[in-house]
Amino acid sequence: MSDVVIIGGGIVGLACAYECAKAGASVTLLEYGKTGMQATNAAAGMLAPLVEAHEPGPMFDIGAQALAEFPALVAALESQAGFDIELQLDGILKVAFTNDQLHELRERRSRLASAGHQLELLDAAQCHEAEPRISDRIIGALYSPSEGSVSNQLLALALERAAILHGATIQQRAAVTGFRTSRERVTSVRTAEADVACDTVVIAAGARSGQIAAKLPHRPPKTEDRRPPLPVHPIRGQMIALGGMSTPIRSIVWGPDGYLVPRANGIVFAGATVEDVGFRRRTTQAGLQQMRSMANALVPQLAAAKHLFDWAGLRPATPDGLPMIGPVPEWPNVVAATGHYRNGVLLGPITGRLVADGIVHRDWSNVPADFSPSRFS
Repeated sequence: MSDVVIIGGGIVGLACAYECAKAGASVTLLEYGKTGMQATNAAAGMLAPLVEAHEPGPMFDIGAQALAEFPALVAALESQAGFDIELQLDGILKVAFTNDQLHELRERRSRLASAGHQLELLDAAQCHEAEPRISDRIIGALYSPSEGSVSNQLLALALERAAILHGATIQQRAAVTGFRTSRERVTSVRTAEADVACDTVVIAAGARSGQIAAKLPHRPPKTEDRRPPLPVHPIRGQMIALGGMSTPIRSIVWGPDGYLVPRANGIVFAGATVEDVGFRRRTTQAGLQQMRSMANALVPQLAAAKHLFDWAGLRPATPDGLPMIGPVPEWPNVVAATGHYRNGVLLGPITGRLVADGIVHRDWSNVPADFSPSRFS
């Protein structure tokens, strides 16, 4: 018997396990494969709510808050896990090749300034002073000094170790096959090996969250126009790793068609495609060539880099592009923590804290109403 059963072992699920266990709940996490090896493993680890710049609103606010909380979170996790998570807040350079693109960056800077975030608008000479090896075709950029990246793999591992340290149980290769229910509540989560009794269920299964939620009994009986409980669908992203040379950039360089992320081991990640192709998690020749061309356009020196490896992941998207955090309609003890799309690494930790506040302290007041799963019911 667990107070909380969490379905999904990516960044979001692991953060929920860590925060709930830290708050005193007994926690069991069920992952159908290996923890951290789905969308979390495929991410670039960017922490970029400002240069990505959603319109003013709850998504921008929670992203900025999450970024501000990352240094303290990483320090705490490193102390508990015993290793470096490679947090690098060395800045992001968002570049423009055309006057129209530069105008859009100028407007973005103005919007950010009105929200209290001071970013720098650089001309071509200043861009090359910041990153000497970027393309001569770049005419300007928006520089965000406070943003950067983290090792998504190490962050996931640290969250897992910290959750276990606080008493959480992590079960890998434990695919959920269904639920046992009584009236309006889930009483246990079913796997091939055993049923796990619980007081609360958290669905944090990324792009598979909709499939998991569909295993809940329909209440009331299913009708043709009834929407699925959690309308999450996968969006594929392909990436490549480039290396075999001295890293030509110090900070993240983000262009109109993709981004380059230098990692601590000297590799540069180039990504990512955005493809609505269902659950086909594989790379394609066209997608990888698109990423290689994007990288060469941003930093011509990368044309000589070795293509070390490539991969693809499935981002969990929702119809309106916002995450779903909070109780699932019709099931008061089922909580959604999914739909983070391109922001799972950034928003995973803060989502874990919000979910723990809601479950353990019964306080959902800090979750924006726009994120409620009930908006789709």
